[in-house]
Amino acid sequence: MNGGSPLGSWDVAIILVYVVAIIAIGLAVSRRQRTASDYFLAHKSKTWPVIGLALLASNISSTTLIGLAGAAYDHGIAVFDYEWMAGVVLVFFCIFLLPFLLKTGVYTTPEFLERRYDRRSRLLFSALTLFLNIAVDTAGTLYGGALMFQLAFPGVPMGVIVLLLALGAGIYTTAGGLAAVMVTETIQAVLLLTAAAVIAVMAFAQAGGWDAVMAATKPEMLSLIRPADDPVLPWTGLVTGVPLIGFYFWCTNQFMVQRVLSAKSIDHGRWGCLFAGLLKLPVLFLMVLPGTAALLLFPGLPRGDLVYPSLVFKLLPAGVVGLVVAGFLSAIMSATASTFNSASTLVTMDFVRLRWPHLGERRLVTTGRLATLAFMGLAVLWAPQIARFGSLWQYLQAILAYAVPPVVALFLVGLFWARANATGAFAAFSGGLVLGLGLFVYCVVLGHGGPHFLLMAPLLVLASAVILVVVSLVTGDGKPSDGAALVWTPTVFRAETATLAGQPFWMNYRVLSLALLGLTAVLVVWFR
Repeated sequence: MNGGSPLGSWDVAIILVYVVAIIAIGLAVSRRQRTASDYFLAHKSKTWPVIGLALLASNISSTTLIGLAGAAYDHGIAVFDYEWMAGVVLVFFCIFLLPFLLKTGVYTTPEFLERRYDRRSRLLFSALTLFLNIAVDTAGTLYGGALMFQLAFPGVPMGVIVLLLALGAGIYTTAGGLAAVMVTETIQAVLLLTAAAVIAVMAFAQAGGWDAVMAATKPEMLSLIRPADDPVLPWTGLVTGVPLIGFYFWCTNQFMVQRVLSAKSIDHGRWGCLFAGLLKLPVLFLMVLPGTAALLLFPGLPRGDLVYPSLVFKLLPAGVVGLVVAGFLSAIMSATASTFNSASTLVTMDFVRLRWPHLGERRLVTTGRLATLAFMGLAVLWAPQIARFGSLWQYLQAILAYAVPPVVALFLVGLFWARANATGAFAAFSGGLVLGLGLFVYCVVLGHGGPHFLLMAPLLVLASAVILVVVSLVTGDGKPSDGAALVWTPTVFRAETATLAGQPFWMNYRVLSLALLGLTAVLVVWFR
């Protein structure tokens, strides 16, 4: 041990080798970045395995590893509902929205919103996304990582750990852009899954095996479908709030969708999304149920956020700890790199290029790099403040439930109703944000209560949608809006059916979607 650290010399060596190797790989890729398309969309050349693994690595951050195990320890496995719902949402994304995003050739999802409505909605959405990228995604990831590494290095202040974690991901992200991020994410996803499997096997072995854990756990803790009055995840919130928050996260959030925008074709984009949805299913066994096993191994922990670090440092032998911590570190670096890169893309493409449209390719890339450095600083300053909000998972989900409903309303209504216009979109976006902020302050900050946040989200989506429809009807002339070409219709579906007729069934994304939904249903019924 080193100065009270649970890490042995071999563990530290493994971690250092990993950090140096991943940064070196990222910097090597960075040498090929010449144009804005290279830097921000990775040449638009990525294939489905890379996209799927990159989506998983971006999604499974330190907040996920700590939050899932901690929530399972505190409340049961219902937290996995957020994970399996990802596959359902991604199927919807592949059918309805993904083709429009790729055919328009946009760099950002706010840019797509401008194509559908106007620039006001684009700028509002971009500003909101930037805030959420830093205050929720990056800061949450860095804070979750700091919780873990404070146990590994108890004498190091949290602020210093956060800074070092941000620098680790920021170096190659700044230099190499999305290509560097996705190459390293592919490696990190494999290491992450390996590390999670090691922890899961060790946790169940030490707890007496699968049967022992299942027998000792209360039935309600092993149920994915909870009663309507459940304080954590009521079934009413599962069928309304979870898919709506999931739609924002997987279908409109720049730091996830940017990986899909790098696809070499629509097919590869779809296959990559479905692959990511498939990879989410084993999360129940690799990251959630180990938190249930921890009930037998570490009863009486003061808070669930300590479960994952306890599993790592108290169960694993020297050397294996280093491997698992490297996997944890890979989750931090991949998610942090993803949000840094998407934030720099938003600033460059949604603000700088709009203000100076004739800026050259090299200057756009330089702007993206400078934006990455700026966001690194902001995230490092904010991350330690998350300790004020209780559990990490609660912090993440509550903010999204109040902040993103207007975005969901604009995309969903605009995708299926041609008369939704720019004036209605701006009114719905600004009105929905004001309403959500007011309710967040009243219900969460001031502590006056209110509906569960998973029930608040659909109410806010409905309110925003009503504003969009009413204002569009009042201000429109009864004709489709200018963005009507980006509206899904049955004609689009029939044309696609004809195209798919010539594909083998194993390449047909509709067949693959049905298979993914079937596997998801089996898992949900098993643990209903």
